[in-house]
Amino acid sequence: MSGTWAHMTAADLGRGIGAGKINPVELAEAFLDRIESHPLAPRIYARATAARARGEAMAAAARAKTGLRKGLLDGVPVSWKDLFDTAGVATEAGSALLKGRTPGRDAAVLETATLQGLVCLGKTHMSELAFSGLGLNPVTATPPNLNDDKAVPGGSSSGAAASVAFGLAPAAIGSDTGGSVRIPAAWNDLVGLKTTAGSLPMAGTVPLCERFDTIGPLAHSVEDCALLLAALSGDPVADLAGADLSGTRLAVLETVALDELRDRPAQGFEDAVARLGRAGARVTRITVPEVAEAMALAGVLFTSEAYGIWREVIEAAPQKMFPRILERFRSGAAIPAVDYVAAWRRLEAIRQLWAARTAVFDAVLLPTSPILPPDANRLMTDDQYYVTENLLALRNTRIGNLMGVCALTLPTSQPSCGITLMGGAGQEARLLRLGSAAETALR
Repeated sequence: MSGTWAHMTAADLGRGIGAGKINPVELAEAFLDRIESHPLAPRIYARATAARARGEAMAAAARAKTGLRKGLLDGVPVSWKDLFDTAGVATEAGSALLKGRTPGRDAAVLETATLQGLVCLGKTHMSELAFSGLGLNPVTATPPNLNDDKAVPGGSSSGAAASVAFGLAPAAIGSDTGGSVRIPAAWNDLVGLKTTAGSLPMAGTVPLCERFDTIGPLAHSVEDCALLLAALSGDPVADLAGADLSGTRLAVLETVALDELRDRPAQGFEDAVARLGRAGARVTRITVPEVAEAMALAGVLFTSEAYGIWREVIEAAPQKMFPRILERFRSGAAIPAVDYVAAWRRLEAIRQLWAARTAVFDAVLLPTSPILPPDANRLMTDDQYYVTENLLALRNTRIGNLMGVCALTLPTSQPSCGITLMGGAGQEARLLRLGSAAETALR
């Protein structure tokens, strides 16, 4: 039976534990065995936490035996992006700059998830310091892509997505500053949730841009994402029962999001929009001119904050970094503080305009990425290709971060092509319910 566990949803595994059909210790051992033996595992996991997983699984098995389970995911193993602190285990954020960095305490969300009974399988590889949407990392490892063994997996939560897509974890926890959950989820045919900035505690999480950094799950289903969000926050699980698209109002964002859209992402997106319409949603196409203005501010806002946080560490040993990531960080050095402050003030005004323009809709739709996963070897040898593909990979997802909202990506009929539903700030429960109905329509 354990052969079927590798690609089951986290929720179904939890139901199996609750029914007495799955022992959490055997479940953890099955995934640890896969991590140990799978030929791609060294490119996916920076390190496994086998002793911790076994101890947590034993405790979950005891609770299951005595009827004291803490929730549906109690005893279900998950992977963690290697920027979440794990007590006594190295957390290096995909960078040689942090090699050997070993925190004494778990990240806040990991502490909460552990109290909810989740089992920590290990730490997954990622883009260096989380500053790329591609998932290419020659410093540590570039994880594989589910649909194209020559392509990058998307980043920066690259190993997180690969761990789920290749059956080395039922679900994963990643972070999203400009698309780092949604891009790898979309490029590996998974569901990925970007939460609203500030909705989950970032304590014990290696930062990139603290005003944009968020935490979110990557999983096989919307139900899994809802359960994982509850486990991370300690809040009740969003109610997905009876979710229906009839009468919902959805807006297709035409400003920026559909520019330079390549054939297969366009096909997947338009097919998905049509399916949502057939399921009862009312779809309207809208333009929001301020989105283009916000996108023009992104270079000021992201790079200056990222370099401000990391300058001292980077400049102490810049030779340890992947040169393209180093260059991107250093571009923030040339931005005056007055421009950074002015950009944030304008973005806050744009966020208010966005909220007003989209208030009548239940969600805004856009392609998760306008491109397919790029070729990994060409990214290493063609500078212009790297710059173009990285900016395009991040373009659509970054809209959600700039607007300060929550967003959910779902697979479409085309491999590695996702559709994103953006909700309002702090509206994760509502978005997940809508996403559950959309998921049914898209399947």
